[in-house]
Amino acid sequence: MTETTSQDRSISIHIHLRRARFWLILFIIGLVVSGLTAFPLRWEVGILYDLTQRLPWLPAGTVAWIARVHEGLNVTYARYPYIAYGTDWLAFAHLVIAVAFLGPLRDPVRNVWVVQFGMIACAGVLPLALIAGPLRGIPFGWQLIDCAFGVVGVVPLWLAYRAIRRMETLTLMAQPASPTSPPSAG
Repeated sequence: MTETTSQDRSISIHIHLRRARFWLILFIIGLVVSGLTAFPLRWEVGILYDLTQRLPWLPAGTVAWIARVHEGLNVTYARYPYIAYGTDWLAFAHLVIAVAFLGPLRDPVRNVWVVQFGMIACAGVLPLALIAGPLRGIPFGWQLIDCAFGVVGVVPLWLAYRAIRRMETLTLMAQPASPTSPPSAG
């Protein structure tokens, strides 16, 4: 192997490492934002409700759904505030999963399994939304919005996964071949 080829391979590994880390950081930010926004759910839905009341061009079904969710949260939180504890755990879970992605951020090749786990989890969003949604009375359009989280989430993970696999291939190509041991006589 020539010095130039070795340098080119090293540069290529570094480029793929930067790509993988970029996509992983983007995904981590998405998880953190999703987690943090699950804590003040009642307040956020209140803002969304106020906004929908001022936008006459929104479809009536959307306005009605937001009003129903707003009322449901207000009534539930007033009578059963402990129900909000469930969304607190949802928020916490997002933050914990984001921490898990620090492993591949640090050592992508060794921790590629976390990225694979994330892609599987994103794929799982679709059947969950499409099965549990109708059972819980969620409008189909809202189910599609929920599905979009899985579809959008898998994109940076897939791009990170591709970069990690290319890094792994280039690293293996750079290693000297190990001599095969002769068969034992015996």
